Amino acid sequence: MSDPDYLSIPDPHLQAEVAAVYDDAHAERFTEQAVRPAVAFLADLAGDGAAVEFAVGTGRLALPLAEVVSPVHGIDFSEAMLGELRKKAGAERISLTVGDMTTTHVCDDAALVFLAFNTIGNLRTQQQQVACFANAAAHLAPGGCFVIETGVPKLHNLPAGSSIHPFDVSPHHLGFEEYVDKVNQISISHHYFIDGDRVRTGSPSFRYVWPSELDLMAQLAGMKLEARWADWQRSPFTGESPAHVSVWRKSAVAGQYPASGGAL
Repeated sequence: MSDPDYLSIPDPHLQAEVAAVYDDAHAERFTEQAVRPAVAFLADLAGDGAAVEFAVGTGRLALPLAEVVSPVHGIDFSEAMLGELRKKAGAERISLTVGDMTTTHVCDDAALVFLAFNTIGNLRTQQQQVACFANAAAHLAPGGCFVIETGVPKLHNLPAGSSIHPFDVSPHHLGFEEYVDKVNQISISHHYFIDGDRVRTGSPSFRYVWPSELDLMAQLAGMKLEARWADWQRSPFTGESPAHVSVWRKSAVAGQYPASGGAL
């Protein structure tokens, strides 16, 4: 197992040099083909209400969403990432706050809170992830929805005795997931971004989390699973799906969903 100090290493998204190249490093996520179905999905849930994005980053989803939904709030703990967002056209439509998605509170009447692109894993303890759900619920009006897009852990793909799974091997990027702590559910994503004869590396750590565990976190926060899809296009979620988009709805009636125990 790797040195447990990986948990104390600051998130690289705090670094200005990482924020400056974030969009280029994840260019496939910024295409119209990738963004349009996600925004349509989120706008449908938000309706005429407010939307809050946790870990808004450089505004990949919040900027186009703010064209059709108002108001839109964005929370991110990285001033560098928010700095990149503020440079973009339409940034003035989003109310931006520097803060932690486990504790920072910007409203209590949102129709939608969402957390995309595996960012729940940036919270590297179960306690922080539970707190994120509680904070999402605190932002939502009764009947509002919390949406998470994240990958499904790939431990079943590991050969016997191995801890590393290659998840992307392409001309401009090599990515390997190393499952370093199967008890606390910690993995390290090793990235090699290739630009001609230059290579930029990064190895951030994450806490991977199972869909059923997320459902329990939602229940603790007074929310219940409404739907789980394989992607933003609402493809069916199966045991082979590499990722999921899950929707939990906050009870419209106080105390309807038990804080602990009881059946869903």
